[in-house]
Amino acid sequence: MPARVCCCCAALRPRYKRLVDNIFPEDPKDGLVKADMEKLTFYAVSAPEKLDRIGAYLAERLSRDVVRHRYGYVLIAMEALDQLLMACHSQSIKPFVESFLHMVAKLLESGEPKLQVLGTNSFVKFANIEEDTPSYHRRYDFFVSRFSAMCHSCDHDPETQTEIRIAGIRGIQGVVRKTVNDELRATIWEPQHMDKIVPSLLFNMQKIEDVDSRTGPPSSPTGGEKEENPALLAENCFRELLGRATYGNMNNAVRPVFAHLDHHKLWDPNEFAVSCFKIIMYSIQAQYSHHVIQEILGHLDGCKKDPPRVRAGIIQVLLEAVAIAAKGSIGPTVLEVFNTLLKHLRISVDFELGDRRSSAGSATFSTSSKENDERIVQNAIIQTIGFFGSNLPDYQRSEIMMFIMGKVPVLGATSQSLDTSHLGDLGTRRIQIMLLRSLLMVTSGYKAMTITNALPAPFLDPLLSPSLMEDSELRQLVLEILHNLIDRHDNRAKLRGIRIIPDVSDLKIKRDKISRQDVSFMKKHGQQLYRHIYLGCKEEDNVQKNFELLYTSLALITIELANEEVVIDLIRLAIALQDVAIINEDNLPMFNRCGIMALVAAYLNFLSQMIAVPSFCQHVSKVIETRSLEASYFLPETIFKDKCNLPKSLEKHEKNLFFLTNKIAESLGGSGYSVERLSVPYVPQVTDEDRLSRRKSIVDTVSIQVDILPGNNTEDKIDNTEEITFEALKKAIDNNGLEEQEKEKRRLVIEKFQKAPFEEIAAQCETKANLLHDRLAQILELTIRPPPSPSGTMTITAGHAHYQSVPVYEMKFPDLF
Repeated sequence: MPARVCCCCAALRPRYKRLVDNIFPEDPKDGLVKADMEKLTFYAVSAPEKLDRIGAYLAERLSRDVVRHRYGYVLIAMEALDQLLMACHSQSIKPFVESFLHMVAKLLESGEPKLQVLGTNSFVKFANIEEDTPSYHRRYDFFVSRFSAMCHSCDHDPETQTEIRIAGIRGIQGVVRKTVNDELRATIWEPQHMDKIVPSLLFNMQKIEDVDSRTGPPSSPTGGEKEENPALLAENCFRELLGRATYGNMNNAVRPVFAHLDHHKLWDPNEFAVSCFKIIMYSIQAQYSHHVIQEILGHLDGCKKDPPRVRAGIIQVLLEAVAIAAKGSIGPTVLEVFNTLLKHLRISVDFELGDRRSSAGSATFSTSSKENDERIVQNAIIQTIGFFGSNLPDYQRSEIMMFIMGKVPVLGATSQSLDTSHLGDLGTRRIQIMLLRSLLMVTSGYKAMTITNALPAPFLDPLLSPSLMEDSELRQLVLEILHNLIDRHDNRAKLRGIRIIPDVSDLKIKRDKISRQDVSFMKKHGQQLYRHIYLGCKEEDNVQKNFELLYTSLALITIELANEEVVIDLIRLAIALQDVAIINEDNLPMFNRCGIMALVAAYLNFLSQMIAVPSFCQHVSKVIETRSLEASYFLPETIFKDKCNLPKSLEKHEKNLFFLTNKIAESLGGSGYSVERLSVPYVPQVTDEDRLSRRKSIVDTVSIQVDILPGNNTEDKIDNTEEITFEALKKAIDNNGLEEQEKEKRRLVIEKFQKAPFEEIAAQCETKANLLHDRLAQILELTIRPPPSPSGTMTITAGHAHYQSVPVYEMKFPDLF
């Protein structure tokens, strides 16, 4: 009960003190005296200069009552303060606010839970008041610290603990609302405050039972649920905090999340980490998404020596973040994401192989466990790369395809590939496979308007290089990537599995008319595609899947890119593959030879029905029918069974089991096709990759002699019956270097004729011919006297010398190339 003063003393006291004293009843249970409170409010509004004194006096009384544990009068004092705050909005309210915050601090410092809750409620009411002018000198450091401490309350009474934690969360929410809107008073975003606020909210969010409620965009729980559940209230406050973050302070709000997850070891398992970053990505403004992704990448770099499961947890969080960011603005971090992930892919492979080498003689259980953990990391990286890439716009996806392809290590390549020199052959192979798997996911669903956009030359050349490697899995991945890029009408699923299709029309193949750009692409790069299919069929380690993918490649080229000229080239390729199986210069196993025969049969059956030439279809059907009766192992339905009886040789088979070029030419010629080129056997194009690959170079197996206007003078012929002596052998050994140079020169000539444009070759030939003519005229001072004699000879003079007439067709010209 407050002390009463005599009437004389009361009359001498200032009026504001008398008004304040009158609001307190004799019995605190009676509550605030409303009539006197109205008088005090009217006085404060009428004389705002007295507000600071009213506040100071109320603070004095409240401090005294707190010390004396007169909690009833404390409640009355806080109620009066709240009403005065709500009623007064003048400039003079700022000194009153200082007194108010001092009283709130007194309540929060007390050890009584009820007073702490009371002080929090008053602060929240104050936070909702919009002041006319900000107060730049006011700081809330104490309140941030105190409210954060209340969020971690460990009171022995569960109800009291929950009540204090809720009060702490609401207090933090009040601080955020009071300070975050004013750009000139941005102290709340300083790291020392964020390091207290964010972990306090995350600590309470961990207690939530329904994890799924945090995995999507902001939900709208009822007011009662938010007030009773600290986890939901903390989540709502966390969303509000992130939603108010701007460009300059986004990083300060996100970095404490990593510290909290590291300290509490929440990356493995990472369900809570994933849910936290989903909240972050959905709460922040879309244009700031790349900041969060950069922070995740930076944290991943800092944890590169952590256990594999921790790194895998961080990468999965990155996957969820980029999945949300890919729908909006990603900013300049696209290549940075892929570059960082590829770097960690190489690090993971390095760790895996290092553990395998260091524990070669130790327990196999621990070794396999570490390898499996690293495989989890690698799969997470591949999944992240693929998912991120597949969600990008087409113009960015093509850049990412080029970027990943440039990182694939290729034998003899000088590109900016990943450094795998210290990983050895096994590590390099694993890097190749994982990068191609990533590229396969990125290309999934990619639909380019023209094939040139999907397969530009800087991308096609390095992509096809792994198809020549002696690894069936690598070749399979390359073919699947090609299918993703070539198949623009989703026909691949209809072609799955190599088989003899009775009626292709039942597949309902979708196709458009071949565009001019596609025709130009096939003229420029068609031979390159044929070559890799041809060489891919000749690999000894081919399995059924390889043959199926090769068949699908031929079928997709037919659907998407084939005009009449391409059809002829594809038939030449198919016949050449049949010859490979029959002649067997490469000593292929019998399964491979029969597999190639089955591939050719399945493809020609598909092609004949696609171009719908009756006589061609009849020839193909007749050969297939004969094979089904006499040599079923030449058909895919038989050769690719688990148990298939293979023949001992193919040399004794009759011609009616094979597809004949003359029959095909006859059938197509009658339908208007230009079949002259069918009589020319298909020979693969020679490229630089032959010098890099480990297989025999085509240059060594194909010899082409180029002669221009060859003479028929018998004196120039070399006697093949020259006697072999010691001197002859010595001369041959000495001339080995010259022979190698000559062989290299011939190879360059062949390559030039195969790859250079016709206009370039013609221009160069004309230039060299002119230079040769001028040089001969200068040396010999040639004078050709027209007209030539009827016998077809010319009279040539040089100076005063007279030369015998020479027939024109016997004149010798040096090699122009």
